Amino acid sequence: MTQGTSTHGSDSTPVWHALPADETLERLGVAAGTGLSAADARARLAKYGPNRLPEEQQESAFIRFVKQFHNVLIYILLIAAVFTGLLGEWIDTGVILAVVLVNAVIGFIQEGKAEQALEEIRRMLSLEADVLRDGRRQRVDAETLVPGDIVLLEGGDRVPADLRVIKARDARVEEAALTGESAPVSKSAEPVADDALLGDRRSLLFSSTLVTAGQLRGVVVGTGQATEIGRIGEMVSRVEKLTTPLLRKMDTFGRVLSVAILGLGALLFLLGWLLRGFSLTEMFLVVVSFAVAAIPEGLPAILTITLALGVQRMGRRNAILRRLPAVETLGSVTTICSDKTGTLTRNELTAGRVLLHDGDLEVAGSGYGVDGSVHRAEAQNHAMGAGEVPSGDVSADVRELAVAAALCNDGDISIDEDGTARAQGDPLDAALVVLARKAGIDTDRLRDTHERIDDIPFESANRFMATLHRAPDGGRRTFVKGAPEVVLEMCPGVDVSAWRQRIDAAAAEGYRMLALAAGHGNERDTLVASDLAGNLELLGVVGLMDPPREEAVEAVAKCQSAGIRVVMITGDHALTARSIGDRLGIGDGSDAVTGREIEAADDEEVAAIIRAHDIVARASPEHKLRLVQALQSMGEVVAMTGDGVNDAPALKQADIGVAMGIKGTEAAKSAAEMVLADDNFASIEVAVEEGRTVYDNLKKTILFVLPTNGGEALMVMAAVAFAMPELPLTPVQILWVNMVTSVTLALALAFEPTEPNIMDRPPRSRDAPILSRYLLTRIGYVSVVVATACITLFLLELSAGAAPDRARTVAVNALVTAEAFYLFNCRFVWRSSMGLRSLRGNNAVLIAVGILVLLQLGFTYLPLLNTWFGTAPIGILDWLWCILLGMVVFSIVEIEKRFGRRRLRRAQRAAKARRPVRGATA
Repeated sequence: MTQGTSTHGSDSTPVWHALPADETLERLGVAAGTGLSAADARARLAKYGPNRLPEEQQESAFIRFVKQFHNVLIYILLIAAVFTGLLGEWIDTGVILAVVLVNAVIGFIQEGKAEQALEEIRRMLSLEADVLRDGRRQRVDAETLVPGDIVLLEGGDRVPADLRVIKARDARVEEAALTGESAPVSKSAEPVADDALLGDRRSLLFSSTLVTAGQLRGVVVGTGQATEIGRIGEMVSRVEKLTTPLLRKMDTFGRVLSVAILGLGALLFLLGWLLRGFSLTEMFLVVVSFAVAAIPEGLPAILTITLALGVQRMGRRNAILRRLPAVETLGSVTTICSDKTGTLTRNELTAGRVLLHDGDLEVAGSGYGVDGSVHRAEAQNHAMGAGEVPSGDVSADVRELAVAAALCNDGDISIDEDGTARAQGDPLDAALVVLARKAGIDTDRLRDTHERIDDIPFESANRFMATLHRAPDGGRRTFVKGAPEVVLEMCPGVDVSAWRQRIDAAAAEGYRMLALAAGHGNERDTLVASDLAGNLELLGVVGLMDPPREEAVEAVAKCQSAGIRVVMITGDHALTARSIGDRLGIGDGSDAVTGREIEAADDEEVAAIIRAHDIVARASPEHKLRLVQALQSMGEVVAMTGDGVNDAPALKQADIGVAMGIKGTEAAKSAAEMVLADDNFASIEVAVEEGRTVYDNLKKTILFVLPTNGGEALMVMAAVAFAMPELPLTPVQILWVNMVTSVTLALALAFEPTEPNIMDRPPRSRDAPILSRYLLTRIGYVSVVVATACITLFLLELSAGAAPDRARTVAVNALVTAEAFYLFNCRFVWRSSMGLRSLRGNNAVLIAVGILVLLQLGFTYLPLLNTWFGTAPIGILDWLWCILLGMVVFSIVEIEKRFGRRRLRRAQRAAKARRPVRGATA
């Protein structure tokens, strides 16, 4: 005997959903009426283990904190600290180490527990369950359930293990968190096809799902890790978390930079020692100066602060980031794989269409809010004439249908303190209550005045529900709702063929159809199903749908205009998925691909399928995971959105997982990098925009910082190459420049606002370097210009008889002034910085320049700082030369940007043309 809910089945793992209930009981060695004996239960518990998921050993907080230092740029910072320590500059060493520590603390706090998905999934298992053992009903700890246990369930119970249904009465189960099915599904003991997809296995109950109505009896076929939710947990644990594009690029950048520093440092040492005749001690100090100059020690902290500011801005816009680098990943997303239920749609059934004898009506509004009205379809209004309104007869028909919807109903809606409407009971019943209220019915008063005498609850065998009411005049009314094909046959004089055509047309648009009928003259106080046929009058048919979010339609369009492909992956039916896709603008109108096709395909075929289709229906957790992996194999940067347990593996696999904060399960939130506080797909578009802004600001920061280090390094190298009598900059002066420009000028760029038309750009290539060759060229020539000018001023001062301290002070101020002017160039990577635009939009820039001026005045004129840094006061003419250098640098960069803008526009048009968004070539 084995346990499990195998998809395909094997000799060792039966396909339980395809076996008759009697054969299932026989294979499990249990009788439906008595259940297992206590002894048998103990033996099976020893064999299969407790009904819980295996726990993985978690890393300690100390280990997770230490891992924050595992970064090439952090290593470079530590090397810089060692160098400054060797120079005896302990204050600077302490500052650098403090930067490293703060960086680690920020990362540690932001990331929190990186792996909580499995723990949250474990918590979803029921605590207790009602079972039959030794012929008696008992309540036991759910962890003691074993294969073969007979479990008894009713409305409101959470399913404690995977069960094969052996008896069901009016049973419906909410499975949205596991299968993606938007509405509760009916369950029965009848077997289904062995290749039925997860959402179609009506004879199985899955652990952690919720019974919303009816009564069920089932036999346990899977516990613990052998349950469907256990398989998902195992998939989550096997998924290797991908690093973000930014971290990959910065890691590569750090490695290249470290190798370059070591190589050039060794070359410089040999040049000075062997060719220029410097002593070993002198060359050691020179190489230390070069290394300190070349290492951008403030860059990791600036990057972290820039990411943190982006996270704060996104948090204010309802997008909560669990990991700092994820904010940048959003900016490079090329494909968004979105779950349908609760993400693109409201996860609230809404009556949107009413079919009456004389035409169709539309119902305004969505969700459980009662704002809205019932009115003629627009096309029919045109046919009737612009000035015509529905007649009194139509209004009476609508009211009669609304009365039936409110009375043949076990649900209701409630209003929270914040005004949010929520379903009470079955979502379908709640949607009918909303329809009745939109039609002007006071449902509470109606139910008070129309006492329910008897009812026939919905059962999968009958496929209808009927209620008998005593009207205020003492008469009796019968109301029926159910599957149209069943109710139509109960209503004499109805043109069944014509109604079926209208119903099929509405169903093709994704509506779930429900017929309503009424009867008179029943004098008894009981309802008998056989008495209903032939005694009912058809009132109409209601089309219900889980509607798209209005704002999601606009958000999808914005993403597509930004070159981001939106793929809808859902567990719902293909017809419903395609209809919702059409309303959202996803897909090209072709049929949706199904999970069965994904399952039958190899990896190459899966890649071809997802390349050709934007809508995937009836998708299981494995399908979603394979689709994300296929997209990543094609070079896509993938964002996966979802809210259910079934989304967790794909959320973790994706470059960035996006979970819903309100309706999302804890398992989904823990597996994701980002959580939407408002469950609004439109917030994803906002997050992508913010991610692109953060990446822009990171690029601007690097573009600004590196010429400072490049100019300093070139000055040290030139001093050795040309055998200058003095170094233009001392190591401690280099540290000063790097520190003050980082905490003022570079930090100001983190506050840069979003550039216009940022969402009109195509997504960045996954393999594109953080700096293009054109920007590297800019860094190179700015470094050369600044270094050449500073060295020239230094040598002119020496030749004029100035002391080395004064000459170095001029060189330092020239370098800092050039950087201050260059900052305004960097505010816009390619746009012009000429005119007042460079002074507007970011007050932090002006504040940073003001603080820098004060710091440099202190550096130059305060005696204490003169002693610490080896500086001396300089004259007004020296300042004018520094300002002239800054103006020259600013002008050269602006001229280069002017020519670069033309080249950039051509490149962007070509990139966008190469990347269609939808359809077979997306």
